[in-house]
Amino acid sequence: MPIVYGVPLSPFVRKVRLALQEKGIDYDLEPVFPTAPHNETPEFRAISPLGKVPAYRDGDFAISDSSVIINYVDRKYPAPSLLPAGPEDCARALWFEELADSKVAEAIGPIFFNRIVKPNVLGQEPDQALIDAGLEAVKPHFDYLESQLRDDGFLVGDTLSVGDIATVAMLRLYQVAGEAVGSEHWPKLAAYHARLEQRPAFAHVFDSENALIASMASQ
Repeated sequence: MPIVYGVPLSPFVRKVRLALQEKGIDYDLEPVFPTAPHNETPEFRAISPLGKVPAYRDGDFAISDSSVIINYVDRKYPAPSLLPAGPEDCARALWFEELADSKVAEAIGPIFFNRIVKPNVLGQEPDQALIDAGLEAVKPHFDYLESQLRDDGFLVGDTLSVGDIATVAMLRLYQVAGEAVGSEHWPKLAAYHARLEQRPAFAHVFDSENALIASMASQ
């Protein structure tokens, strides 16, 4: 059975888990917290020389980086495909994945880190200035996503793609950090997020995360 190395609340681990769940692939989740080197194993470090999550093992083959992992999984298990067949649609799906993994992550990451990781994991006080900066930085990206969405559907074509998975993985991070995509500013994006999180595969992954969040809150 494949192994995913990482922690559930990482948006990049979430991204891989959503892809596997959509494809109906069973896997084991091996907890690795990347900012705590004592939690790393030699096996994880051999797979992920940069020390970043997720890493992935499938039998004798192992690789790291969420985009690379999903590309591998999609080629090995092609149905349902997460990469559109047409070159234009495939390029757009990869573009939305890159946007989510880079600029959207750079904006939302400090909000999550200061709201969740610092107080609950590191026992440190959050930096409100970094939270405020992140809340401002994410607005133009949400504006752009709003402009790209139809009233009902996906970012590219008529089926779920890696662009949707990466985007919703980051919107979920925003939600876990205590924020919501406001329908007054981004009605299409808010409806899109609400619709996709109800998909069985997404709901399964998010329910497992909710159990972890509840346990953190009770400590």
